[in-house]
Amino acid sequence: MSRNDRKAAVLAWYKHLRETNNDCFIPLFFDKNRYLVLKGGGGSGKSIFAGRKVLDRVTSEPGHRFMVCRLVDKSIRKSCFDQLKAQAEEFYSDDILYIPRGESSDMYLKFKNGSQIFFSGLDNREKLKSIYNVTGIWIEEATELAEADLNQLDIRMRGEFNYYKQMILTFNPISATHWLKKRFFDRRDPRATVHESTYLDNRFLPEEDRLTLEAYRETDEYYYTVYCLGQWGVTGKTVFNARAVSERLAAIKPPLKQGFFTYEESVGGTRLENRAFYEEAGGPVTIYKEPVPGRPYVIGGDTAGEGSDWFTAQVLDNITGEQVAVLRHQYEEGTYAKQMFCLGMYYNEALIGIETNFSTYPVKMLELLGYRKQFVREVEDDFTGAIKKAFGFKTTAVTRPVIIAGLIDAMREGLSSLHDRATLEEMLTFIRNDKLRAEAEQGAHDDLIMALAIAWYIRSQQTMQVSTPNTVIRERWTPDMWEDYRRADADLRRVLVEKWGTPR
Repeated sequence: MSRNDRKAAVLAWYKHLRETNNDCFIPLFFDKNRYLVLKGGGGSGKSIFAGRKVLDRVTSEPGHRFMVCRLVDKSIRKSCFDQLKAQAEEFYSDDILYIPRGESSDMYLKFKNGSQIFFSGLDNREKLKSIYNVTGIWIEEATELAEADLNQLDIRMRGEFNYYKQMILTFNPISATHWLKKRFFDRRDPRATVHESTYLDNRFLPEEDRLTLEAYRETDEYYYTVYCLGQWGVTGKTVFNARAVSERLAAIKPPLKQGFFTYEESVGGTRLENRAFYEEAGGPVTIYKEPVPGRPYVIGGDTAGEGSDWFTAQVLDNITGEQVAVLRHQYEEGTYAKQMFCLGMYYNEALIGIETNFSTYPVKMLELLGYRKQFVREVEDDFTGAIKKAFGFKTTAVTRPVIIAGLIDAMREGLSSLHDRATLEEMLTFIRNDKLRAEAEQGAHDDLIMALAIAWYIRSQQTMQVSTPNTVIRERWTPDMWEDYRRADADLRRVLVEKWGTPR
């Protein structure tokens, strides 16, 4: 075959691929990561795509021994086996060597180039142990499996092979606490490609099926959210409007950039100099909107503590309440404090309020570094009963319901102000338990929710006005504020002016 003939053949193959597949899956035909994780709602076409990719590979790459499996052996015949037989006969009939017939036939397909596809349930663990030299695996309804099952399958993909080895997982999400979410969505494995789709991505879906799915929007909102829009399910009633959150998730755009702040520490570690933002995909700081000179911002922070693995921060435009940046990482609290310092300075020396329940170290570190705008709360002295001031936000049985109620109220009309996927996904797993307490579903996280609630709460201590160079914004102080100022020492007076603005 000449070079021109080969080029024409490739173009014809690609044209046929585009004509017979949904656009959102086309790039995945070329994906070579070890794990291809396809999360989607009903009718999204993810399983049809998985079957096409399996067949395209086994017919173009000789010597495949591709395994297709589900948890229960009986369920695979009427799903994957029948689907792949039909797809093979429709699109790859010239490549077929043998297809078994009959309800009791063995489940396997053979092709002229020596490749084969075999099908197996995983309910027979002894049978699984006898499987070896697998070149690829497709797991349908992967949520049925335990993580140990996937690990066992993973080690079956070993041995020499001339082409890449890949495990394809297809599933509808059922619970935000499922191991699949923790393994592939909460942590970004560099060897995994994660893809999400819904029935709206499937141009081949019959109109009657589309109308049936959309009818659930009114008759069963939860079913529509989980099984139609492919959002993670929960066991309780969500605090936030699940439908509105799901619709916002479908509408969000990629961030401007991701990365982290670099800096040089002065001798003694009391100053961070030459600060800069270093762009890196998947970095802990996500920027959605760059700071506007003179514009006021607030930052709410939640630290890793009891039941939490993440240090988080939410940056809001204080005039509009719009989410402009998010920080989320699992480093130690010293790194968190320094990234918070840089983040605050990046956003025009934003007002920062960090939760102090489990540690006051980040607050003290910000003070050591000379950060001038921290949230100030009132604290009653245990010995004298006098009211004093302290930096940081304290989450208590009194303040927690207040900040959550404030956030719920703000989000009734303000979901369009959110741009961060992880934040919105936490909203879908933030539920009311049996005692009506608002909290993350067991196994899920609420670190971003709490940081956002704190950010909304502390906005009253930040100005709502845009400042310009050489302009002093003067605020009207109340008699109580003047009294606190007169009682304060020089350092605290400076802090209070920073918090409340220059008095009129």
